Amino acid sequence: MVKTKQSIIIMVMVLFIAGAVCGKAIEADWLVTQIKEPVKIEKQLDGREIVLSNGLISRAFRLAPNAATIAYDNLMRGESIIRGVKPEAIVELDGQKYEVGGLHGQVEYAYLLPEWIDSMSSNPDAFLFRSFETGKIEERFNWNRKRYSSSTNWPPLGKTLSLHFNPPSGKLKGLTLSVHYEMYRGIPLLAKRLTIHNGSDEPVRLNTFTSEILAAVEYESMVEQPAQWEYPNIHIDSDYAFHGGDPKSANKTTNWVVDPQYKTQINYLRKTPLMLESRPPIGPDVIIAPGKTFESFRTFELIHDSTERERKGLAIRKMYRTIAPWATENPIIMHVRHANPKAVRLAIDQCAEVGFEMVIMTFGSGFNMENIDPKYMAQMKGLVDYAHSKNVELGGYSLLASRRISDKHDVINPQTGKTGGAIFNNSPCLGSEWGSEYFRKIKIFIEQTGLDLLEHDGSYPGDVCASTNHPGHSGLNDSQWKQWKKITNFYKWCRSRGVYLNVPDWYFLNGSNKSAMGYRETNWSLPRERQVILGRQNIFDGTWKKTPSMGWMFVPLVQYHGGGAAATLEPLSEHLDAYGAHLAQNFGSGAQACYRGPRLYDTDETKAIVKKWVDFYKEYRDILDSDIIHVRRPDGRDIDCILHVNPQLKIKGMAMVYNPLDRAVKKELKLPLYYTGLTETARIRRQQGKSRNYKLDREYNVKIPIDIAPKGITWFVVQ
Repeated sequence: MVKTKQSIIIMVMVLFIAGAVCGKAIEADWLVTQIKEPVKIEKQLDGREIVLSNGLISRAFRLAPNAATIAYDNLMRGESIIRGVKPEAIVELDGQKYEVGGLHGQVEYAYLLPEWIDSMSSNPDAFLFRSFETGKIEERFNWNRKRYSSSTNWPPLGKTLSLHFNPPSGKLKGLTLSVHYEMYRGIPLLAKRLTIHNGSDEPVRLNTFTSEILAAVEYESMVEQPAQWEYPNIHIDSDYAFHGGDPKSANKTTNWVVDPQYKTQINYLRKTPLMLESRPPIGPDVIIAPGKTFESFRTFELIHDSTERERKGLAIRKMYRTIAPWATENPIIMHVRHANPKAVRLAIDQCAEVGFEMVIMTFGSGFNMENIDPKYMAQMKGLVDYAHSKNVELGGYSLLASRRISDKHDVINPQTGKTGGAIFNNSPCLGSEWGSEYFRKIKIFIEQTGLDLLEHDGSYPGDVCASTNHPGHSGLNDSQWKQWKKITNFYKWCRSRGVYLNVPDWYFLNGSNKSAMGYRETNWSLPRERQVILGRQNIFDGTWKKTPSMGWMFVPLVQYHGGGAAATLEPLSEHLDAYGAHLAQNFGSGAQACYRGPRLYDTDETKAIVKKWVDFYKEYRDILDSDIIHVRRPDGRDIDCILHVNPQLKIKGMAMVYNPLDRAVKKELKLPLYYTGLTETARIRRQQGKSRNYKLDREYNVKIPIDIAPKGITWFVVQ
């Protein structure tokens, strides 16, 4: 069960303490109450300092003798996030490294006292602060909202602060560099990026950069060297992410490193990794031509107010709803197994009958988006138009990176000088002629057919390429950056057209809608009853950092990777128990699945079960797409439960309860209701039954009686 008492009481006490210490903290819980406090940018000390704050976090900058972060505070806990001053960035231009801003002269890096700041000096070889400007947050790219989503603010509410710098005297004339901060309303989140404008008559090479440097307060203090360090309690993300199914594995820019200036740390060898550096793993090694501007990736810094797993997960999920709201689009999708017109029309008709909203011509279906023959595209446009006439969207599958094209067009391994050895063994280089032609064809196909969805398998995973003959990059050091720009520009183009993007990689911050919830494909060849329990475990485990809409599940209506009759749902009417269980747990969690097969139903009885769960999801869509509180993980030994919560809705919560046992279960179930926003009483009804009032205990829990049939499923509505 979720633990609430100690963490919540301590958190509330800390909020009051923070308010007393700082005088600016918001006392309400930002994960329960919508914070309407605006982001503020204020001058202090007669204009020598400027402070960016939203009542949850604040970041203060001294502007002379150079601009530098001199305070970064967690107002929720009344704590400093940093213990020292560092440059605002570091850039390497034409082979020469330069600090950007920053102040020198801090003698102790265990802590930072305000009275030390006046005595600090500027590095004469650093970029020097010139001016600042403020404004509203602008959208990173256009979001064409063609379908239902549970988030509305785009761009997010908040403000920007831009610090403008000139290069050191006598160097890089005509070049200007700006550091941009974005702070968002109602969430302890800040974003940072760099832009470099070349106003000279000569090209400049940007070899590499570090866009964020934080001398963070250590999370732990150990004399010896542990097997694994604990990093500061900050979630760092960037939109320069790939080859991962979650933000941790996809993160390629966050580096916790040793701070050589911190000489009084407890670790005997001074090896504590407590300084954050946000930088690309290689490159970008790009030429900034005269009159052109380079823009870095964004680093997102989410400041936690707790170490509790559920609360940290809720914070991350809210972050994605804020900065990638298209990820809350959650259409109900069938994956039709064959792309011939007869099979596709049958799938469209069945989807329209039961309320499914989208059809994908899936992998192995014969659909080919690289075929831009006018006759083929006309045939596909006819299917798209037919789908639209039934209020169904139509999309298709395309494979990109995990395939071999040729020695000429594949990525070149820098260790061998040959193809092979890529992340997926072989992969086309997106900067090759083939890569350019691929994206040209895909865009033409989408434009000519009106396709609504792209399932983009094997998306660019971050391969480098040592070729010097590909037109899209000059060599190894710029190959990763330019391939990433290629794929993300394409995804942003899709987002602007309203093309839904199923991408098995972490491209949410660049426009993708959904990735895998997290599963092993061969598990869907196991016996049906094992698939059901494993599927529910996948959902429970996959929603700690994902919202339900961010992860897809899988339902193999026909045989998948083997397993024979024991693993297969077809004929559907003969396996209604397993089919119904899949439908119930997927729709009940808000996690849409890939229903892969030739049809959704084969009899009226099968059709009725599918429609029952589709109707259930649509009736409760808002709460089912909301956050999940993890009550009890499925293990096949007892009931399991997830609790959807949303304090902003009329329905504040919905508990989905599953009984995997062959016997009925009658017991009390404790529901943690803190994140519903209810504080004293809750009205709870089972399914469509009568509501009953329950008094919340001091831990914000209620105990409800449950009586659930063997292999049964039920739900409770909380108001």
